[in-house]
Amino acid sequence: MSFAIGGALGLGWVIVTGDSRSLGRVSWKIYFFGTAGLFGYHFFYFSALRLAPAAEAGLIAYLWPLLIVLFSGLLPSERLKSGHIIGGVIGFAGAAILITQGGTSFEAGAMFGYGSALLCAVIWASYSVLSRKLGGTPTSSVAVFCLATSVLSGIAHLGLETTVWPNEAIGWLAVIGLGVGPVGSAFFVWDIGVKRGDIQLLGVASYAAPLLSTFVLVIAGVAGLTGALFVASGLITLGAVIAARASRSEA
Repeated sequence: MSFAIGGALGLGWVIVTGDSRSLGRVSWKIYFFGTAGLFGYHFFYFSALRLAPAAEAGLIAYLWPLLIVLFSGLLPSERLKSGHIIGGVIGFAGAAILITQGGTSFEAGAMFGYGSALLCAVIWASYSVLSRKLGGTPTSSVAVFCLATSVLSGIAHLGLETTVWPNEAIGWLAVIGLGVGPVGSAFFVWDIGVKRGDIQLLGVASYAAPLLSTFVLVIAGVAGLTGALFVASGLITLGAVIAARASRSEA
């Protein structure tokens, strides 16, 4: 539902701005690539959460920012420096503390879940880095990626999950909010970022996402301030600063 909302908003924007013809000039291979990236990541992410403990699955899945930093070194136009790698590792350590709260319990029987989490990380990192090579593809094409992902997600849901509809207004507002934000407009701005921005710094800075979401929960009164939160904040900030310095020295 969220992908449908995000895709519909993107498509509406394309129509309003009169840029709909650009979608017809995009190769079907690009549409396949983009849909595989968005759908593949989310399919294996939610599969991991079903098949393995959530904290450990989330930790493995959150290797994708570090993988983006490492994979970017394969691009001919990018220079991967030691500061980018060090910053990425420190950022991952901060995210690990935040996600696991200092404790993990990896289970031998959940290997398929852990494998799914690792696969989703590889898919998203690969999608992001390869998008760098598609700079000529209009960002409006992401609207089609989202709509196609919505259809495939619906099929996967019917085959693998039990349907549970939101029974209160807050549930529907959450679905709409996701479609407008993190499962909607976020993919459009991410496309712009990976194509035009500093991809190594973008990868490291992505570790701020779980940190910011935790602070939102604290502000909302759902979570409390903990020592792990402050340590994670320091590590993620330090990692971003190191990566930024590496990028600046390269400029």
